Amino acid sequence: MIHDAARELTQDHEVDCDVAIVGTGAGGGIAARALSKAGAKVVLLEEGGHHTSREFDLEEATAYPMLYQEQGNRATADLSIAVLQGRSVGGGTTVNWTTSFRTPAHVLDHWRRVFGVEGLTEGALTPHWEEIERYLGIAEVPPEGVNRNNGKLWDGLGALGWERQRTRRNVRGCGFLGYCGMGCPIDAKQSMLITAIPEAVAHGAELWAHCRASRIEAQGDRIVAVHGEAIDPETLWPNGRRLIVRPKVCVLSGGAINDPALLLRSKLGNESGQVGRRTFLHPVVAMVALFDDPVDGFYGPPQSVSSHQFARRGEKMGYFFEAAPVHPMLAAIAIDAHGRELRDQMAKLAHTSATIGLLIDGFAPGEEGGTVTLKSDGMPKLDYPFHPRMEEAARSAQHDMARLLLAAGAKQLRSLHQPPVILSSERDLAALDAAPFGPNRLMMFTAHQMGGCAMGSDPARAVVRSDLRHHRLENLFVVDGSVFPTSLGVNPQLSIYGISSWAAPHVLAALGRA
Repeated sequence: MIHDAARELTQDHEVDCDVAIVGTGAGGGIAARALSKAGAKVVLLEEGGHHTSREFDLEEATAYPMLYQEQGNRATADLSIAVLQGRSVGGGTTVNWTTSFRTPAHVLDHWRRVFGVEGLTEGALTPHWEEIERYLGIAEVPPEGVNRNNGKLWDGLGALGWERQRTRRNVRGCGFLGYCGMGCPIDAKQSMLITAIPEAVAHGAELWAHCRASRIEAQGDRIVAVHGEAIDPETLWPNGRRLIVRPKVCVLSGGAINDPALLLRSKLGNESGQVGRRTFLHPVVAMVALFDDPVDGFYGPPQSVSSHQFARRGEKMGYFFEAAPVHPMLAAIAIDAHGRELRDQMAKLAHTSATIGLLIDGFAPGEEGGTVTLKSDGMPKLDYPFHPRMEEAARSAQHDMARLLLAAGAKQLRSLHQPPVILSSERDLAALDAAPFGPNRLMMFTAHQMGGCAMGSDPARAVVRSDLRHHRLENLFVVDGSVFPTSLGVNPQLSIYGISSWAAPHVLAALGRA
């Protein structure tokens, strides 16, 4: 059954269950499906609303307030990195761009060698990936699914002889509309919203939307309650009604920023001091290109081409390339212009292409990423410092993106610096290389949040064990991207699906149902 806590909780309410799951995204959705199918009584808490395709009108002004954390305004504490993170039933899977990669084998090997993560091998995860790929229709984009925006990236990579591939997407019957980030209006995207969550509910799971987990309560080394509060959908503030869930096992799947914040609010599970630490973002830099021919980057699958040519650069931070859709609101925010100049730039939107470079953070010794702490109101605060290794990667990624877009035939490039660097040939690359870098000198964003509750064998360095069970709290599991001890170097959706499917038997074992 699906409840709306904002409407239905007229008084405080308590419920007993086998498993309480906080969050309904990639981690929570797959866990709920597996556990409910196994006969466990599951209760899910989701701070966002339950919105369906009938509400997805392809308007940015509707989607960001309705489907994103902080109405689309979440950012690092210094406002230097915009954080795009889902907030509704389905979480990030409702609004992501559908790109699906398996976790690279070298990443899994790094986790084993450096952090003592055991069991999460490519061989162990492959059956789970294969089942998820069948379940969600994950397959390579056909050639006709490569829109002109992604096609420019493909052409530029080919002209320079760099590695390129068509991506894999979790879709069925895709209409190539191009508005995946605003929720799929034809239910082609196989998100948790239309797949695992309804299946879990059909098997008896109970879902409470507009219900934020405010804290978890423990007695000794066991969680005894999850305290939820009904959230007013207009103000995003609690309306005073509470839901108290008393589970045998608790699963946190609220994401890499919200999971640490919940543990910190609860004053639980941070004996190691690692909760909220090692938070990674794949920080994104972008390059905007203007072409003579129409690109129409607001239509077609947002991402259908990628390149990992520079993902592994020895001692230097790696990065990978993808395209980004060119929708009016995001474009207007990204382009550093005002008045007549902004109007003129927006008039050229149909001829504009956007390419992004995603930095692969977390692999160098001493590279700790960001830190989640709490604001005075108990909400999460994310600090993410810039450092020389990151600066070098960002500059190199921009340089390479400029080269490939010029090779694809762009007549003008525009960086997202303040002020922007304008390029029309490779002669202008020196000006790009010399442009300032630092907080709020170059627009950056993230759609991939990882870490904050890292897994590992050493309880002094990790929050959860290799089986995703908390090191001290015996009936608490963390099942989402917050357990990654580094970033991935690929879009995280399928990695989270895989570890959630892999972790489900461990949760069942904690219930005595192995």
